[in-house]
Formats: sequence, C-alpha cells, structure tokens
Amino acid sequence: MKKIFLISVLVLIGFLFSIKNTNAQAGEITALCTKYLVPPFVSDGQQYKALLNEDELAEFHATFYGGSTYRIIACSGMSDGNLLFSIYDKERNLLFTNKDYDNSPYWDFKFTSTIDCIIEAELDSKNLTSGFALLMIGFKQQ
Repeated sequence: MKKIFLISVLVLIGFLFSIKNTNAQAGEITALCTKYLVPPFVSDGQQYKALLNEDELAEFHATFYGGSTYRIIACSGMSDGNLLFSIYDKERNLLFTNKDYDNSPYWDFKFTSTIDCIIEAELDSKNLTSGFALLMIGFKQQ
C-alpha cells in the first residue's frame, strides 16, 4: 500500500514539473513571437498552439478578409526558423510556404478577396529544439 502511494506521489510530482516546464517554455516562445507583432500590426487575439513530435503536422483554420494585410508569425524553440508553415486554400492549393524563404519566422500577406485558409505547421527536422509550436496572426491597423 505504501509502495502504491509513493509511486502515485512521484508520478504526480513528475506531472506537475512537466506542466511547469511546458508553461515556462510556452512563455519564452510567445515572447519570441511577439517581437514580430509590432505596429502597425495588431494581434487577432488568438494564439494557435500545438505540441508536436518531429514527424507531426498541426493544422489551423483561418479566414482572411479581402483588402486587409496580415502578418503570420511562426515560432518554436528559442531561435528563428524552427517552425515551417504553409498556407493553403480550401481546395488545398498551396498559396505560400516559408520553406521557400529560408524558414522565415513571419510573412506579410494582402488578400484581394475574403478567403478561408488552412495553415499547416511542422517542426524543422534539421533544427529541433522544442516540440511547442506557436502561430500568431496579426492584421495591419488602418
């Protein structure tokens, strides 16, 4: 009975430590991302988060309104270029990928008409430092 109690306590302590470590890591990555969300861009108010293994893909959905300029920011780890992202229309036609631009941590877009998009994010297998992926979307304030 004491053995089961001791194992339960150790598991609980391990779980609490992992939550604290994940929250600290998430805070650091959020700080890295927000350095690219500066005026004239303001946040859409959401953070798109995923915890990924090296071979996993996260999928997010967003609507971009015509006539607006947007900035998409992608972060993972404590340096730029660790998170790859691609933007597709609803028919899965590729609109943009940061792989073509040295894994740029952000990119600005201007849409001429309103469009629903799928954003896929994955870790760069050549530069794995974190499994925590964070996407932020900002729009240009007029």
